Amino acid sequence: MSSSSVVTLESPYTFSDTVRRLLAAFAAKSIKVFAVIDQQAEASAARLAMPPTTLVIFGNPQAGTPLMLANPQVGVDLPLKVLVSEAVPGQVVVCFTSAATIVQRHGLPPEFVANLAPAERVIGAALGKSVGV
Repeated sequence: MSSSSVVTLESPYTFSDTVRRLLAAFAAKSIKVFAVIDQQAEASAARLAMPPTTLVIFGNPQAGTPLMLANPQVGVDLPLKVLVSEAVPGQVVVCFTSAATIVQRHGLPPEFVANLAPAERVIGAALGKSVGV
């Protein structure tokens, strides 16, 4: 299931296994993970309840820098982000902004999709799903 801008994939794995698989897939492809934010833990620290939710901020400077040189405002969307959540117990979903949306949002030439699309395929492969642009 996906909208035109946010891709949403159901994970066949547990929440923790999904996060682990994504991090391992990024490492295997030499994609830098800049931060892993446990949003459930942050909510708990603020005395709020939240289901398991983790945001992974990742990227590849070789892929993203040309986009930022073409339009520095694309830095609002880079590095890339993937959200893993389990709002319904046992139903783990993975969401990310599509490469095409990022390119279109910042008025970049369509060929720049090729710089970001590999990340989508890595996410899909980690979940055993086919994701393509």
